[in-house]
Amino acid sequence: MSQRGKLFRIYNHYRVVISLILVALLFVDPVNFDTEFRMLDIYQTTVISYFAVNAFVALVMLAGFHPQQRHITLSVLLDILVMHALLLTSTGITNGLANLVIISVAAGNILTPSRMGTFYAALAAICSLGISGWSVLALDESADDIVRAGSLGILYFAAAFILQNISRRMLRSEALAVSRARSIAELEQINRQIIQRMRTGILVLDRYGQIRVANAAAEELLFGAGTGPSTTDNRGRILPQPLRLGLEAWLKDPTRKTEPFQASPTSPLLQVNFTPLDQDRGDHILVFVEDMSKVTQQAQQMKLASLGRLTAGIAHEIRNPLGAISHAAQLMEESTNLDGGDRQMLDIIRRHSRRVNGIIENVLDLSRRRVASSELIDVGDWLGEFRSEYLQTQNHDQQAATEIELTLSSPLPAARFDKSQIEQVLVNLCDNALRYSEQHSGKRYLQLHAGATADGERAYLDVRDVGPGIAPEQRISVFEPFFTTDKRGTGLGLYLARELCEANQAHLSLVEDDEPGCCFRITFAHPGRMI
Repeated sequence: MSQRGKLFRIYNHYRVVISLILVALLFVDPVNFDTEFRMLDIYQTTVISYFAVNAFVALVMLAGFHPQQRHITLSVLLDILVMHALLLTSTGITNGLANLVIISVAAGNILTPSRMGTFYAALAAICSLGISGWSVLALDESADDIVRAGSLGILYFAAAFILQNISRRMLRSEALAVSRARSIAELEQINRQIIQRMRTGILVLDRYGQIRVANAAAEELLFGAGTGPSTTDNRGRILPQPLRLGLEAWLKDPTRKTEPFQASPTSPLLQVNFTPLDQDRGDHILVFVEDMSKVTQQAQQMKLASLGRLTAGIAHEIRNPLGAISHAAQLMEESTNLDGGDRQMLDIIRRHSRRVNGIIENVLDLSRRRVASSELIDVGDWLGEFRSEYLQTQNHDQQAATEIELTLSSPLPAARFDKSQIEQVLVNLCDNALRYSEQHSGKRYLQLHAGATADGERAYLDVRDVGPGIAPEQRISVFEPFFTTDKRGTGLGLYLARELCEANQAHLSLVEDDEPGCCFRITFAHPGRMI
């Protein structure tokens, strides 16, 4: 209901009370009514009718009726006319009911602060002068009634002008307040959208660690990578154990810095900073959650950029003697005077020559990496096409049959990424999975599984093999450059894969579970929140 409707509801309550009092006064000293009232029957009928009308309006509004401006105008006009009818049929303009006319005129100017308010005053003044003039002419009343009617008319106009001015100012203030409230609401909405789209996670906690507010980045960094039930209400969610311990330590010593941690085995390394939201009371705590993998990535990028420039500068100088070594080894292999030991040495030369060349190629690929060109991809369809194309490149006569089991969860959200770069990542993961599966079990077998994260808005992809797995002490180092457990590897494959994922705002992680083999997970970014 509008402000004017609320004011009219209050005014109608006043009308009900006044009409009820007038009805009650009909039963007070009825013997003297014949001598004091000019038209008693009409007076009584008018009072009862006025009460009935006001009671009906009150009941209608109680039922939910919202009065329009025309209803308000009609009610004020009715009050002015009814009050003057009561003055006419009772004792004239000297009756105390004349004061109620002033209230009606004032209410009309509050509810209708326009020319209509001036019309209310003019109508009331004309009616008062008409009643007093009729009393003087027809009933030989004192001419003082005309003076009193003129005084009342002045009061009517004075009330109209004063209240119209006050009402206009109130309306302007109300409009200004509404405009400012709308601007504040718009700013709040803009701020909320900015906070929700920030890559930095933001949490608001109470002193007991209960979440009050969390933006999308905080949900993604702290809870999004899990597979538990999704919830849109963060209240009641349990903070990750490292974050809760960090909060408790900070509450004891605000100068202490929290150590980086992982919210889950598949989440990136996180760094949090706490600050009191209210410096005086300190009831709520603002938490900033930073993805430390970005800092680590920048440091590694600087290191590899320097290495890439170095490699690019000396690649030609390295490849020339490397080519000469390989060519000499090939010529020596054609000799018929080589014994078994010599051939073994030649095999070592060829193998390590290929390894050196592979290292150079991988480092050059890092330094030449282009910017990702993302597009919205249906993950299910894309995986089906990738599986078919990848199998065509794997099934050769000299190899065992390659088997790739593909499973898709439903519903499966779309993802936004560069197909060529993520396919390069997936080829690397599949090659590793097939190699370790074959070494451990004799079968070239892997599993591809695509599903949705806990929030139901982001897709993830698991690549699982049936190999020996990765030792616990080595899991923290698998994505570091030049770390490898295979003597024939360069140690840059997984690092390059994670780099390409980060370029597409996805996250590559090693899943730690009780299943056999090894599982790597690509968690794609929300397609609507990518920057």
